[in-house]
Amino acid sequence: MAPLLGTIRSPADLKALPPADLAQVCAEIRHAICDQVSRSGGHLAPNLGVVELTVAMHYVFDFAHDRLLFDVGHQCYTHKLLTGRQHLLPRLRQRGGMSGFPEPRESSYDLFTVGHAGTAIPTAVGMARGDSLKGEGWSPAECPHGRRVVSLIGDASIVNGVAMEGLNNAGTLPRQFLVILNDNGMSIAKPQGAVAAYFDRLRLSHTYGEFKRRAKDFARHMPGGESLKDLYHRMGESSKAFIAENHWFEHFGLVTVGPIDGHDIPTLIDFLNEAKHFDRPMVLHVKTVKGRGYDFAERDACTFHSPAAFKIETLENEGCRVEVKKGGRSFTSAFGEILHDLMTRDPKVVACTAAMPDGTGINKVIDAFPGRVIDSGICESHAFDMMAGFAKTGWKPFFAVYSTFLQRAFDQAFQEAALQGLPVRLCLDRAGLVGGDGAVHHGFCDIALLSTLPRACIMAAIDEPSLRAAIEFMADYSEGISSVRYPRDSVSARFATLPCPRFELGKAQPLLTHSTPDAAIVAFGVSAVDAAEAIDLLSGDYSVDLYDGRFAKPVDGDLLERLCAKGIPILTVEDHSIRGGFGAAVLEECHHRGLDTRRLVRLALPDRWIYQGERKEQLAEAGIDAESIAKAVRAAIDQMPRSEDPAPAHAAVK
Repeated sequence: MAPLLGTIRSPADLKALPPADLAQVCAEIRHAICDQVSRSGGHLAPNLGVVELTVAMHYVFDFAHDRLLFDVGHQCYTHKLLTGRQHLLPRLRQRGGMSGFPEPRESSYDLFTVGHAGTAIPTAVGMARGDSLKGEGWSPAECPHGRRVVSLIGDASIVNGVAMEGLNNAGTLPRQFLVILNDNGMSIAKPQGAVAAYFDRLRLSHTYGEFKRRAKDFARHMPGGESLKDLYHRMGESSKAFIAENHWFEHFGLVTVGPIDGHDIPTLIDFLNEAKHFDRPMVLHVKTVKGRGYDFAERDACTFHSPAAFKIETLENEGCRVEVKKGGRSFTSAFGEILHDLMTRDPKVVACTAAMPDGTGINKVIDAFPGRVIDSGICESHAFDMMAGFAKTGWKPFFAVYSTFLQRAFDQAFQEAALQGLPVRLCLDRAGLVGGDGAVHHGFCDIALLSTLPRACIMAAIDEPSLRAAIEFMADYSEGISSVRYPRDSVSARFATLPCPRFELGKAQPLLTHSTPDAAIVAFGVSAVDAAEAIDLLSGDYSVDLYDGRFAKPVDGDLLERLCAKGIPILTVEDHSIRGGFGAAVLEECHHRGLDTRRLVRLALPDRWIYQGERKEQLAEAGIDAESIAKAVRAAIDQMPRSEDPAPAHAAVK
């Protein structure tokens, strides 16, 4: 048959196809996604699992008019291919290409830029209420041409607290509202908790035949005094047979239908057509297989959740073999081994992750120390409070979490940890610029958040030895919250020949010094590596000292006094927002000590969003790659004010 995917420029083209052609469209979409992810990396297994579901949604609804809200936005690739963005796929997660998450800058079909879990139901509730207030919400009698609202949630994000709050409010809506639960039995890793266990039991114990009970026999009543018996008479024949009695969602006031097969296109279309015309909040429970269509992705959905580029080979007598492209040793891998060593030596250490055992390196300890390592599921707030509880009972808790997800638990960091003086230890992976995942995942504000907390200790690692030294320091720090940040990158061997002394609270570490330097760079974290490369570029022209700042709170004020006394330019460099970051802490300390800051230049992430691309491209855009740092050093030296100039009333910063 002739290819079909290339003829689909919008959902209208999809709707023009006969239902019998949709299976071919799904096959072509799967091939296109797998082929591109094998070249560029990206979220593979989650997208393979929702191909039929997404095709069916666009076949039934009109999302140029209706509302579609994504949860865990990495499941959006099929949606994007059906909404006019096939030309962007060859540059997936790259500059000028397709973002790996819903992105309103790309298309009006994407309503929110979304990369965090739990948000789809609450934002959908807000849009449903907003449309209704404007008289634009769909109603079979009052507004038959109004907007319908659909929220797609999956990858176990239903257990997220924000999703629960949204469900609690969704059940009160007096209008159409559809939540599609993509239940694939997986999160990024195996889902955790009682709710996940409930869905496991539901999938195993409830066959479709068991759902073929008459809803008119149900005794439970829904909000507004309407019983399921009444609702039964208002639903289509397909949905009547699959109404779930005593389903968990029923207690939130949502009629629940399913589970149904999320890869059976005719069934999906039938049920979605009925849900489309149902005027009360409903959950459609859809069972899918993560990685569907490619055996290697189905067998190992964790590895192929978001792989790097990979190569597929078909070998005689061996079948299909997949080789994922290997990079250098990552900070994540180094952290996992360091934590394993620490937990082996210190029986008081416990650890936690929020559904990211592979992404944070916790997978290296989760089996070795049962009972001392917990995966909370996609529940960062709960995870932080749980670690505070561990600390209160005398343990040494380490919470491994992406920097971008830390802010989801900031209230707990404040109330249950810092305010109580409890030493919860934060290991912040993916700090700074993250490359292809783009703005939704940049770890750009952890220093700004944590620095507001009294007695918080904020550190950064430049390589594996400094990461080990920081974690050893944290194990013994008991005055309050402590944190160490490190990027989604390979560890550098740039400073491998230098000794890495123990961390001392508030003390920086010299990396390169001269008797009469022309300038000094105080770098925070891996920016020290880029600064060292910048100094290489300046070699022969200028002598530049380099320091590993180590601490953003407290900063090394004594070092700043010595550097300011030299009368040379001082540059701070960091992979964090210029607002509230390491450079801001340096400026505050200088002001506190009455130091002249005319020669202080801060290099950091600019006060604007940086979108997907290679990390090196993002560093250059932010002005913190080696070339940009070298340029800034030259400018600072060339523009250095004369010593006889009076100090300004306020510190001047770049």
